[in-house]
Amino acid sequence: MSAHSYRFGIEEEYFLADAETRGTPRGDLAAFHARVKAELPETGRELVAAQVEVCTPPLTDASAARANLGGQRARLAGIAAENGLALLACGTHPLARWSRQTATDGERYKGILSDVGIAARRALICGMHVHVEVPDPEARIDLMNRLLPFQPLLLALSASSPFWQGEATGLKAYRLSVFGELPRTGLPELFSDAAAHARFVAIMTRSGAIADASFLWWSLRPSIKFPTLELRIADACTRLDDSLCVAALFRCLVRLCVRRPDLHADLDGVSRALASENLWRAQHSGVAAALIDEARGDAVPFPEALEAVLALVAEDADALGCAADVARARSIVAEGTSADGQIAAFEAALSEGKDERAALAAAVDWIADAAR
Repeated sequence: MSAHSYRFGIEEEYFLADAETRGTPRGDLAAFHARVKAELPETGRELVAAQVEVCTPPLTDASAARANLGGQRARLAGIAAENGLALLACGTHPLARWSRQTATDGERYKGILSDVGIAARRALICGMHVHVEVPDPEARIDLMNRLLPFQPLLLALSASSPFWQGEATGLKAYRLSVFGELPRTGLPELFSDAAAHARFVAIMTRSGAIADASFLWWSLRPSIKFPTLELRIADACTRLDDSLCVAALFRCLVRLCVRRPDLHADLDGVSRALASENLWRAQHSGVAAALIDEARGDAVPFPEALEAVLALVAEDADALGCAADVARARSIVAEGTSADGQIAAFEAALSEGKDERAALAAAVDWIADAAR
């Protein structure tokens, strides 16, 4: 275990906005996507044309992750600016309307739209996914179970979706509600073992419910392409530092659960129900949430819950060389998340006498500026 590198990769989804109106881009985006594909061949498309996705190669070094992801962000933002666009890293676009989007042309996307209908059309959201390679791929279901209680904390740190369809939601991470309209989302079930998970997947595919396990869109799942666990709970992080923090913390938590097979070994239905409650608290309040500690039987302030987790992974952060990125979590709590920054920009604009449309545009500008 100590020699395993816990290779990791990060996928980020971004919105494209019209640089002038800050809303959905006007006109055809084919030229933009063609140039991006030519210059950044690893870049992918998402469900609608006004989105784009980047992914890093498998990495073992925190500084390499910063250079790769930061470089891709900068190049994409530059291409966007040359095309009259702004690149937005956030869970929801404050001004975009799902009903005005153009779907991406592709068989997988067409299939999703056909199968899921309006729920897929409404899914105008962007997330961050983190893959972490584990020493024993057969142990991923056990690890998925035992990582369940940590997911609300990771969501809270990434919260960047306080606005939806031109309205303030009153939540810090509304993206999860939109995504929850799709089937097979949310927290994974607690499977007794890998065989039980395999049986579930076999029944689902044989019955025609899904084509393969990639259509299980849980917040955490074993990848069918790579020997990894894939974290899918996080909003797209506006600030690069926050992305690297969430990715590093998840990587450390995976290593922690490998070296500590006793940790969360006895989770049951109560544990999953409490994780679900904590997920709602994180969605509502971000890093201002009080999270329920099952062992204590009480809710604790987020900073206290975070410090307990940071103490657990201190050895792992040192071993993996990402202690600085993990420690960034304290700064996110102190400074506020992207959601907090967007809300502050929106409220400041309102206090200056601007109308709601202009205040939402100010939130968009905050997102674009903070990502630089």
